[in-house]
Amino acid sequence: MISAERFLDPARAFDNPATTGMVAGVAVLLVLAAVIINGLQFAGRLSPELYRELRQRCLTWMVLFAVFLVFILSGPGMAMLLGLALCLLCYREYARATGIFRERSLSVVVIVGILFVHFAALDNYYRLFVATWPLTTSIIVAAALIRDRPRGYIQRVALAILGFIMFGIWLGHFAFLANDTNYRAILLWLLIGVEFNDVAAYFCGRLFGRRKLCPNTSPNKTIAGAVGAVVITTPLVAVIGHFVFLGQPLDTPGSLAALGLAVSIPGQYGDLMLSSIKRDLGIKDMAATLPGHGGLLDRFDSLLLVVPVVFHFINYVQGIAPGMPVNLISGPFGNP
Repeated sequence: MISAERFLDPARAFDNPATTGMVAGVAVLLVLAAVIINGLQFAGRLSPELYRELRQRCLTWMVLFAVFLVFILSGPGMAMLLGLALCLLCYREYARATGIFRERSLSVVVIVGILFVHFAALDNYYRLFVATWPLTTSIIVAAALIRDRPRGYIQRVALAILGFIMFGIWLGHFAFLANDTNYRAILLWLLIGVEFNDVAAYFCGRLFGRRKLCPNTSPNKTIAGAVGAVVITTPLVAVIGHFVFLGQPLDTPGSLAALGLAVSIPGQYGDLMLSSIKRDLGIKDMAATLPGHGGLLDRFDSLLLVVPVVFHFINYVQGIAPGMPVNLISGPFGNP
């Protein structure tokens, strides 16, 4: 049975001291970034165009940080609602960019599949969570046959299934992580690691980059940027992870280092994957949802591959939400 605390439980927001440290650290970094940007502008080191872009990006990050913080700290159900909103909004951008939104029946199946994935997360019913993946893809394959249009069938089905894989399966793991009693620290640690990885790759590429990584896919990415991101992000994620998982089976040097690599390497591949999609479509951004950043999907593309890898590594080593009640909604219909 779902209790009120399942959705709103702010009293436990800072049970893990690591949560307090991460919130304070990010807040300080954002304020410091704003001060540096305005200081450089005052000193005449930035052009008006660059100043406007940097200020816009910083303000957008402040708003995003506040929104994510409110939902994650409020309670597990609210964090799952945040994950659902992120999945649906990113799918909307993807559907419009690829044109799959015109296939309404397929888009409806994808959206219903995403809803069922998040229902399973709210129910803390892992077997339903996993079963939703093949069942939804099977329904997509069948639904595409109803209008009897064999021409373009492969493309329609492939686009719809890829959309569900990205936002129902991969990103859907974000919501299921909220079942863990330590979910607040885990989700904040994950988001900080992913975004810092992007920043590290950017600055290492600008400072040391010479040889391009994948010039036809993303001309601005360099080998030095990719290597630098791994070298910097891995220990950072491991050190913060030590405090997040303090005293748990994951709190060993080997596991923490593996988690650092699981954030940095898949994060960069997720970014390249979306760049490849955009190149194929001939567009710069998936949308214009976030000022200075493009769409939500442009900002959180690295998260797509990181979340499932980190989820299953944690699940393998110590489990997700061990000892927590299951089948909170399905009750006697579930069979854990």
